[in-house]
Amino acid sequence: MGRGAPTDLMLSKDLRHVAVLRDEAMAALAPEHGGRFVDGTFGAGGYTRALLAYPQTLVLAFDRDPSAIAGAGDWVKSAQDRLWLVESRFSQLDKIVLDRNFTPLDGVVFDVGVSSMQFDEAARGFSFRGDGPLDMRMEGRGLSAADIVNTWDEDALADVFYFFGEERAARRIARAIVHDRRQAPFLTTKSLAGLIERVAPNRSSDIHPATKSFQALRIAVNNELEELLAGLAGAEKVLAPGGRLAIVSFHSLEDRIVKLFFSERCGRGETGSRRLPGEEAPPSPSFQSLGRQPIIPSVSEVHANPRARSAKLRFATRTDAPSLPISNRLERITRLPIQDKGKN
Repeated sequence: MGRGAPTDLMLSKDLRHVAVLRDEAMAALAPEHGGRFVDGTFGAGGYTRALLAYPQTLVLAFDRDPSAIAGAGDWVKSAQDRLWLVESRFSQLDKIVLDRNFTPLDGVVFDVGVSSMQFDEAARGFSFRGDGPLDMRMEGRGLSAADIVNTWDEDALADVFYFFGEERAARRIARAIVHDRRQAPFLTTKSLAGLIERVAPNRSSDIHPATKSFQALRIAVNNELEELLAGLAGAEKVLAPGGRLAIVSFHSLEDRIVKLFFSERCGRGETGSRRLPGEEAPPSPSFQSLGRQPIIPSVSEVHANPRARSAKLRFATRTDAPSLPISNRLERITRLPIQDKGKN
């Protein structure tokens, strides 16, 4: 949900989607004086084109979905001397930036989650609005949603739905899936959504009862939370002092990771004067927070693009302090309990 082309920069009839919080993200990145920027989630090119609207900017854009790269549009060709597209996960950001000598890096923007193009294509299996294969793979390879639903045991499925989807009926849904798949495997989005609607109807909301479970499966299939954390850490390593990191997220799990990452990196909660004798001082903050956050879409933006309603933008400026290791607390919220058990 989210990534797409701003309407006033529309250069192709195929780019129908609107970049959420585009103007606010550009204000956070401050590209007015040019520089080198990374768009970690290219999608339909909304943020990339907004960055290229500033004449002296250079952009390295990532997308793990080969169809996004292949369908970038003719406008990309006109920006060849200022734009480079890379088919890769943004967890590889620091490695690719350094390999390509794309430094000093002045800004990084992520619009995390599934793109509107992926969500709207029934054949990709991200949505139950139209019937399609139970797939959800952004790259089109590896473990699919059908593989998870038809082979994982009840405990593992319940963990996926509860921890990645915040679904209170996780155990009931998992038990029903394991029971019904003995008769026939779940192969389509409609068949799974129908089961969830039957066993866990949502009577208190206008949100479809399968929404949270589909979100959870998508996160598990694409390892999205660990990818997000790796992307944040990678950006920290390659941003120049004064460079900006801006993240647009669309649900609470993503925003929790971004919020905690910035909180730890900005040194919030640390007290420099109240320490026991011999206790080490905390490391210097690697980021500095800017202004009141999160920034959310305006009423007019939500009215024009309902998919923007849950978006949150958080951003910060890189200091000259060394990058910090990932804390155990951050790592834990990106994984299922079963994954932590496997490490012990």
